[in-house]
Amino acid sequence: MEIVISTCILSIVAAGLIGCFTYGFYIMELARENQRATQIILEKFETVRLYNWDQVLTPGFIPATFEDVYDPQAGAGSEGVAYHGTVTVTNVPFNSSYSGDMRELVIGLTWTSTRNLTRTRTMSTYVAKDGVQNYVY
Repeated sequence: MEIVISTCILSIVAAGLIGCFTYGFYIMELARENQRATQIILEKFETVRLYNWDQVLTPGFIPATFEDVYDPQAGAGSEGVAYHGTVTVTNVPFNSSYSGDMRELVIGLTWTSTRNLTRTRTMSTYVAKDGVQNYVY
């Protein structure tokens, strides 16, 4: 009887421990996917930052959609999660004397995690006519 009870207790403890490890790995996976999404969005922001004002205003110069993967250096079929992005350049949401010289840039990403959860991230910033692009040689 004592062996049966100790085996039951040991089984419950082992199941709890395995559950904790599984949950920990799941959280790390989500954190890595979020970090990669942030990296992709910042990469797009840095690219747009170097465009001159006429390029920013030219419709179609900045692609409206793009795709990237979790690990672009991996072999075909093992790149991991696919990220689908959108880029929107619109007028700034406020009125002022300089609002004609600014645009709002919104970049959004959507991806399906390895556990079939649809996830999204969005960041926005402003692009100014007299921004850093005038100082690029």
